[in-house]
Amino acid sequence: MHVALEGVAHEFISGRPLFAPLTETLHGGETIAVIGPSGSGKSTLLAILAGLIRPSEGEVRGSEDLQACWITQNPHGVSGRRALDHVALPFVARGYSRSEANEQADELLSRFALESVAGQPFGTLSGGQAQRLMLARGVAAAPDILLVDEPTAQLDQQTAAEVDSALSSIAQAEILVVVATHSSTTQAACSRTLRLERARPHA
Repeated sequence: MHVALEGVAHEFISGRPLFAPLTETLHGGETIAVIGPSGSGKSTLLAILAGLIRPSEGEVRGSEDLQACWITQNPHGVSGRRALDHVALPFVARGYSRSEANEQADELLSRFALESVAGQPFGTLSGGQAQRLMLARGVAAAPDILLVDEPTAQLDQQTAAEVDSALSSIAQAEILVVVATHSSTTQAACSRTLRLERARPHA
């Protein structure tokens, strides 16, 4: 599986593109850090890859029939629902029995070092645990593309390191993971980097 960006650029205000045109091929199994200065369009590029925004210039090829899952920088879960349930429900939605879903969820929680909090309500998790749970839930949904927006922006250094380690583990799956980030350590946890360059305003 691959997604090709062919001269992709975008502008919300006519004549003021966010970033210089991108021509890149992104492959399943890669974890790609998207970096660039604030306002350079990192989140916008994720939205383009998700099919939520049509680029004002260029084309995205190969993404038409792909399923995308978006993980925001603020983890959203159901406060009273167990961590295990957050990860099991995507398996149930895919047709697994509840017992099979719980078994698969247990394996994913272990992979993301969350087995010790499987029975805890979401509202009791730390910021790092909640963000890793969202990554585990994203993997459970079996998307083709996992889009992760600034996953460590609001975390302390130690907690951010836990999330970076979880990002590295996703690369073992045949999922294209694209991470918008300002963090050099998150960038280092990814398999390669896509840098957004500022574009010159059009006359």
